[in-house]
Amino acid sequence: MSTRVETPQDLSPRELRARIRRGEWRKPTAGVAAGYAQANLVVLPRDAAYDFLVFCQRNPKPCTLLEVTDPGNPEPAVTAPGADLRVDVPKYRVHRRGRPVTEEDDIRSYWRDDLVAFLLGCSFTFEGAMQRAGIPVRHIDCGRNVPMYVTSTPCRPAGAFHGPMVVSMRPLPALHVPRAVLITGRYTRAHGAPVHIGDPAAIGIKDLSRPDYGEPPVIEPGEVPVFWACGVTPQAVAVAAGVEFMITHAPGHMFVTDLLDEDLAGG
Repeated sequence: MSTRVETPQDLSPRELRARIRRGEWRKPTAGVAAGYAQANLVVLPRDAAYDFLVFCQRNPKPCTLLEVTDPGNPEPAVTAPGADLRVDVPKYRVHRRGRPVTEEDDIRSYWRDDLVAFLLGCSFTFEGAMQRAGIPVRHIDCGRNVPMYVTSTPCRPAGAFHGPMVVSMRPLPALHVPRAVLITGRYTRAHGAPVHIGDPAAIGIKDLSRPDYGEPPVIEPGEVPVFWACGVTPQAVAVAAGVEFMITHAPGHMFVTDLLDEDLAGG
């Protein structure tokens, strides 16, 4: 009698976060904890938090707010009660004066009483719905991180925050594109429908084989590149604006919430 082997897709968010805390999961999170919403992380000092909150409100496609914590409190009490944003992300990036200076597995040594954490919607959230509809999600199929690109599309500035939108890309057979637009458009709190379909040069992307974040894509003949707004946008904004201090997730290494994917869908 065979025994079913547990896979990362089978884990609950709480189980996955426990493994991350123990150092047992440091890989990208696409396809894990199936059915549960994932989130981008941005951590800023309190004196920069208001401007960033306005930035998110002015740029809801790449920066859809799911939760904002109180200063100094690392618990996302709305999206994952009991979790700790200092240790429950597989990999973090620390940015100083606009540059990513180090990646860490644990940010407790950086944590301060004035830090405010923002959780933003993530397109990994709608990938399960795409797969259930028979639409391929190539980076999951290939065990890779999703490719992400800095575009020539400017975000609306707010205070000190300004810079370009980042997009994630999923190559799709042309016949699947309309269905993918309809499916992902429901997930209004996880970037929603694509922001661009087709020619990457039209949004300032010169070479799809060289993403700015993530891993190079595998694109089959006849497939169309489809681009969604991406929650890595604040990391490109940090570079463009020379943000003094910011902590984020490493691209593709998301915080897995207790919310269901469908909680991020519109009516």
